[in-house]
This record gives sequence, C-alpha cells and structure tokens, in this order.
Amino acid sequence: MSALFLALLAKRADTALLPYNAAMSKALAIETSGRVGSVAILEKGVVVGEDEFPHGLQNAAMMIPRIDTLCKAKGWQPGDFEEIYVSVGPGSFTGLRIGVTLAKTLAMVTGARIVAVPSVRVLARNAPSEARHLIIVLDAKRGQIFTARFERAGAGWVEREPAHMDDLRSMIERSPKPVWLLGEGIPYHRNAIEEEKAGVIEAPAELWQPRALAVAEEGMAMAREGKFTDADRLAPLYIRKPEAEEVWEKKQGGKVER
Repeated sequence: MSALFLALLAKRADTALLPYNAAMSKALAIETSGRVGSVAILEKGVVVGEDEFPHGLQNAAMMIPRIDTLCKAKGWQPGDFEEIYVSVGPGSFTGLRIGVTLAKTLAMVTGARIVAVPSVRVLARNAPSEARHLIIVLDAKRGQIFTARFERAGAGWVEREPAHMDDLRSMIERSPKPVWLLGEGIPYHRNAIEEEKAGVIEAPAELWQPRALAVAEEGMAMAREGKFTDADRLAPLYIRKPEAEEVWEKKQGGKVER
C-alpha cells in the first residue's frame, strides 16, 4: 500500500471549518478531465510541485504514488492537505470519475475541504491575454461539443454561456467577433471552423490541454469566495450520460429502473 494511504489512515483530521487563509493552506490540485492528467501541490498559495501523466486507467492509478512523491519532496505528510481542488468536468468520463473519487476519498479521510472546479474555467485560464471572447471546444462526438462561452472582464472572465452541449457552428454564430477557440476538441470540428472562419481564431495547440496548475489557480479563487463542496455531494459534471450507458439504455428500450 502507498505511504500516502498509510499516512492518511493513521491520521483522521478533526478539521474545523475555518475561514480561507492562503498563508496557512497546503493544498492539492487534481486535473483528469483531458487527454493528459496532472496533479500539483501548493503551499501558501504557490504551486511548489507538479506532475503529469498520460490519460488512461493504468496511468491514473499512479496518481497516489505521484502525489506521495511530491509530498516527500517537501517533507509533508499527506494528511497535511487542508484543501483539495479538483477539475469536475465536462471532459473524459473515465478521467473525471477517477479524479473525483480520489478527491472525495482523500477529503473524507483527512477532513480537507473540497473545491469542485469547472473544467471549462480551467481551460479559460489558458487563453492568451489578447483574447476578449472565448469558446471552449471539447469533443462530445456525433457532431457535438461540450462547451462554454466567456467574455473578458478586466483580468478575468465572465461566463456568458455555462458548460453545456452544443454544436460549434451555433456557438460561433452567437459569439461576438473576433472569438478565440480553445480545447482538445478543435481537430474534430474543422468543418464548422472553416465555414465560420471569419473572425475566428484558434488558440495555439499547446494551450488546449487543461493543467493542475490552472485548477490550483481557479480553485484558490473559488476558495476565497467560500465555494466549497461537501465530499458526499461531490460528483463529476457529465452533462451527457457516458456513451456505454446510453447504448445500454437504448438496448433496453429506454426503460431503466432507478
């Protein structure tokens, strides 16, 4: 068993719900919504360690040892985490389930508080500073995307359309121009981009990937506003059911007992 879980089992924290204080906070950020996953640890509001791993069940299973390694490098005990920031979707169904389950388990064992970070806001933090209007593009298959639309307001973003499922052509038509596109779904929707290319700008491909660093930044901002989620209420933001479940329900004639 990983030293991380041994330490967690040895220490059930009796953590009181204290006001947010970045100066005293050790935190963990988890990002598993995209094709590359990552974890990061923070101290006093600063990221002091980050690690990435390829998408997939086998690689995601290595998150615990990776977090353990980051903790050891700082001389921390895993039970020292006071807050956990986790990217909750939309995105990879399997990845989200793994990340959310890990965050929930750690929080229940240690007493750390959870911030459920929308993955579209994580991606928005990757946008170039010159972008004023932004559309997140994540492939949802069948010609659809998981998406959200943002407008720049000072140094941050205002969410004009929250995370939902749509088609890229309609999203571009509704947005003021010029509009930037950002996300790993862009290559799957080139036709819509070509048809609506006037005033449409693709962000560089290196910005399409969500990272734990951005989860940490957004998580801290939400924590300052007191936006915590109880561990027993934490759940992935799927928007649409996983494809395997949809296929099964179709075979059952849409009649599923709940």
